[in-house]
Amino acid sequence: MKYSLGIDAGGTYTDAVLLRDSDEVIVSSNKALTTYPDPLGGIRNAIDGIDEKYLNDIKVVSVSTTLSTNSILEGTGFPVGLILVGNYELNQELPTEHYVQVEGGHDYNGIPTASLDEDAVRQFAESVKDRVAAFAVSSYFSIRNHEHELRVKEIIKESTGLPIVCAHELSQELGAFERAVTAFLNAQLIPVTEKFMTTVEEYISSKGIDAKVFMLKCDGSVIGIQSALEKPIESIFSGPAGSLVGASFLTGNDTCAVIDVGGTSTDISVIKNGVPEMSESGAVVGGWKTRVKAIKMETSAMGGDSDVWVKDNSVNIGPRRVIPLCRAADLYPGFLDQLRTNPMPSKGLLGINFQPTKFYIRTGYDPIDISPQEMDVFRYISDEPTSIRELHSRMKKYPSSKHLDSLLQKRLIQTIGFTPTDALHVLGDYTEHTVEASEIGSKYLGSLCRRDAVEFASFVKQEFAKNMASNLMSFFLEGIPKTEIRKIFDIESPAKFKVDIPVVLIGGPVIAYLEDLQSILDAEIIVPEYSNVGNATGALAAKGIRRVDFLVRPASMAAPDWEFYVFSEKGRESFYEYEEALEYASKTGRETILQYMMDAGLDSEHVKVEIEKQEIIPDGWSHPLETRIRVMGVGSSLV
Repeated sequence: MKYSLGIDAGGTYTDAVLLRDSDEVIVSSNKALTTYPDPLGGIRNAIDGIDEKYLNDIKVVSVSTTLSTNSILEGTGFPVGLILVGNYELNQELPTEHYVQVEGGHDYNGIPTASLDEDAVRQFAESVKDRVAAFAVSSYFSIRNHEHELRVKEIIKESTGLPIVCAHELSQELGAFERAVTAFLNAQLIPVTEKFMTTVEEYISSKGIDAKVFMLKCDGSVIGIQSALEKPIESIFSGPAGSLVGASFLTGNDTCAVIDVGGTSTDISVIKNGVPEMSESGAVVGGWKTRVKAIKMETSAMGGDSDVWVKDNSVNIGPRRVIPLCRAADLYPGFLDQLRTNPMPSKGLLGINFQPTKFYIRTGYDPIDISPQEMDVFRYISDEPTSIRELHSRMKKYPSSKHLDSLLQKRLIQTIGFTPTDALHVLGDYTEHTVEASEIGSKYLGSLCRRDAVEFASFVKQEFAKNMASNLMSFFLEGIPKTEIRKIFDIESPAKFKVDIPVVLIGGPVIAYLEDLQSILDAEIIVPEYSNVGNATGALAAKGIRRVDFLVRPASMAAPDWEFYVFSEKGRESFYEYEEALEYASKTGRETILQYMMDAGLDSEHVKVEIEKQEIIPDGWSHPLETRIRVMGVGSSLV
């Protein structure tokens, strides 16, 4: 008998699911807390909950994760140096302070517009190499010609030895700024993903499991482990993609909407006739528009572990993830007593970082690019929960909220605080951890907005459910501001939004929100068995999918029938016959797909390849002005 193991490492929980390949039945599952910042403990505990008698018969391991997504949402990725080559118009804020713009780049036909300023690249690399963990480069029209990005890559490796990501390796879409952001985010995630996947491989091997290892991508397909390490940006939404595929698998619905409630975020997506709905414009995460092909999704920084805080009688949820009070009481002996005796900050101090429920701990990461003022705060925070009062006592003054923010963004410290998970503990809907800690926190925060502990917890739960519903409707009602949709759910009315397809809830204790959602939406809302490990299930139900895009254009508008350029991820090729250009695209696309399947360890013998062609032919032209060709291969599912 053969089995497949699915693993999902989320911001809060790490899940494991074991599937029997012969009939696709789940025979075992387990949940464990994700360990931060090193996920090894959580992965070990999740796998250790699977009966050892199955381990020797596991032949496939597939992994999904929200760790990359959460790093971007929380702004806690590693520092990156960004190099922009060419005539960029920087009318938007860049995602990093470490950047340079140098001469170079190409035009729409891949012809150089200026020579690459190699000296400027070297000078920048030398100036920031001790303050960054990786580099990213985006050259103007690199989708038409890669040479300047590839040369910058050589220079950076020679000068610093640090990893560098080229924008053309990730996208062939127009949008120079968006490609730059995509490359930057990818570079940010390389250390996070490398540590994560190395940990997974090492522990799987130590358990005697001899299996192929895959990683779920953000389009709902799987990828080989080495390719995943080269392009970690493609895993940014692999957790939600797993929940989408998993929800369809668990409920038997080829068409459904999914609300995936994680520790850090809530994600909405739709699958139609067994195919995830895709965002052709590129994924948006943390406010940054990328050029990564991903499932179409509405995501918000609101999850079970989102920070709940009060200021000016207003209750706020998120955007940061914190350790819930109930879980902190389990993790740290003595924390309950600390919480009981923690004083109420003055109203003038109250803010996101100054609450009667806020404590800080170190993460274990070594400081990189930290200011003296930040170090003054960091040195007084220990591996045990540290309150604002304790910081004030040690520093002889209150720490700056700005410096706490910076330390959080650099992943050097983490917050303990009240969360929606705590609210569920107060209400008795979910009581896996120390309820008393949640009750104390709810009493403290409730007193700031004239509510008792139960009233405060009920309000947080209701707000969370309303936010889930408004996120769902925002997904369907494109073009209508989410804030306007959200206001509707605060109006007492007999009218309800109607949803004509099933809505599946995936995530931890999502059943706690079932009645609330049913009271405000007219929809079939389903909480399937194993909904709490839906992401890990989706990692196994996914298929191998590879898309290769080609653009065929005349080399010259003056002689449109004389020569043709073919642009793709392989670079620019030139042909004198239009039919030769089309043949090249078709053949190269098929070869790339089959090689991809082989490299990923997928079955290249059973791959279905389809070719789509779109043409723009002006009146009087014998050949198209533009031909777009997409070659798509779909391999068999893993199970």
